[in-house]
Amino acid sequence: MYMKESSMPNVEHANFPRAGFFRRCGAIIYDLLLAVAVYMIAGAIGFGVFTALISSGVINMGSTELVSDLLNETPLYKGIYQFWIALCVGLFYIAFWSYGGQTLGMRAWRLKVQHPNGQSLSFITASARLIWSLLGIGNLWILINGDKLALQDMMTRSEIVVLSKEANQMRNWHGV
Repeated sequence: MYMKESSMPNVEHANFPRAGFFRRCGAIIYDLLLAVAVYMIAGAIGFGVFTALISSGVINMGSTELVSDLLNETPLYKGIYQFWIALCVGLFYIAFWSYGGQTLGMRAWRLKVQHPNGQSLSFITASARLIWSLLGIGNLWILINGDKLALQDMMTRSEIVVLSKEANQMRNWHGV
């Protein structure tokens, strides 16, 4: 029977030590810069689509003069727009976590998210991890927890480990 690559344990990565609070914070800061870039690109795309819908007559400007005013003053449009941006930023993390276990910040800090047996996270587990992280606040649990597990780690039965320099360099983007 064929097993999907992410469902196969990676014994080589199963025994690395768990990452502490400050190392995780370093990766979070690095990734925050990338998330801001994703936010800006998603915002530009969303605004472009909204402007195109107005230009094509699908959305009526009414008495509003500026496209940005219509977007910000109409709760439905603003909600859809903000949901779109949040979805794009969330997918940034989910995709990296489920495809290789490392965001770019995690790669720079030699961190990898995985299950304790070295198995990569599924898309669903990575999505749950994003929700349980509470925008990074879940990491504070490490400070009162001796086993270096954040709230999102415990709730998704995962962990963030510190890879050796060799293991981090040898990894390719396919999670092998």
